[in-house]
Amino acid sequence: MIIIMKPNASGEAISKVTKLIESRGLQAHLSHGDEVTIVGVVGDKTKLGGINFEVTEGVDRVVSVTESYKLVNKKFHPEDSVIPVGNTTIGPKTFTVMAGPCAVENREMLLASAETVKKAGATFLRGGAYKPRTSPYSFQGLEEEGLKYMKEARDATGLNIISEVTSLRALETAVKYVDMLQIGARNMQNFELLKEVGRSGVPVLLKRGLAATVEEWLNAAEYIISEGNPNIVLCERGIRTYERSTRNTLDLSAVLTVKAKSHLPIIVDPSHATGVRAYIEPLSKAAAAVGADGIMVEVHPCPSCAMSDGPQSLTFEQFETMMQHLKPYVELAGRA
Repeated sequence: MIIIMKPNASGEAISKVTKLIESRGLQAHLSHGDEVTIVGVVGDKTKLGGINFEVTEGVDRVVSVTESYKLVNKKFHPEDSVIPVGNTTIGPKTFTVMAGPCAVENREMLLASAETVKKAGATFLRGGAYKPRTSPYSFQGLEEEGLKYMKEARDATGLNIISEVTSLRALETAVKYVDMLQIGARNMQNFELLKEVGRSGVPVLLKRGLAATVEEWLNAAEYIISEGNPNIVLCERGIRTYERSTRNTLDLSAVLTVKAKSHLPIIVDPSHATGVRAYIEPLSKAAAAVGADGIMVEVHPCPSCAMSDGPQSLTFEQFETMMQHLKPYVELAGRA
């Protein structure tokens, strides 16, 4: 449930409501808007007993929240969140571009990729140091060595760096290097990992699971935020359907659904969604048009030689061209 305070509610009235909630062993989550303050109640509401908040000083009304996700719910936090990451933010009025190779293969290719995507306008360098692959015989990543290359690229270019973690061991290592952690589709419902990421306090990009509903996705985000980490960005990367003409089926309607249900920012990954290089630019434009807060795309100096996901990686020249073509769409959407 949420308790909506009156526009003129005093700090004392708000404090009284929160103390009543906490006295019953529940959590009170405050959301201060421009006009009103909302108090979210987290926990077993039956413990509130006979308390009638609607007659409490300063309270306007009480609204029941039926969804199982609470803290990521827009009812709890009506204003869209702005997530600080490194030297930038992700959220309203911005259009964040994360770009780089699927996997960190060696130092030279990563530094070349970082310089190129920075020059073209990206603010994040993406690169996988731990790679959860379908086949156990595929390239699994350079692990900590790859993260060291990522850090070197950040120091050289000023780009923020994001890399996927696949286990507690990977998490313990990655937090020493990255600006943002990525939880991949295969780990969206790895709840123990989600809780540990929540405890880390490091900003998180949470990708949608292979066939997850939006509700399941938001509940996964709830695991992270319930551990004290509110710095979460969602990423729509396509879901598995019967359609085989693309790698997955990009669900752009998920952007609108998430915006309606949650205050968290959401970006789109057209590379993993389609697996087809030629589709990335038009779907990046579509992502801007439907209100996404950014995109994540794969870029490689020689896609035909890539150790992971070459067919869906843009060349340096293709990425630079796409960024030029994308700019008017981003501006038309009122973002920078």
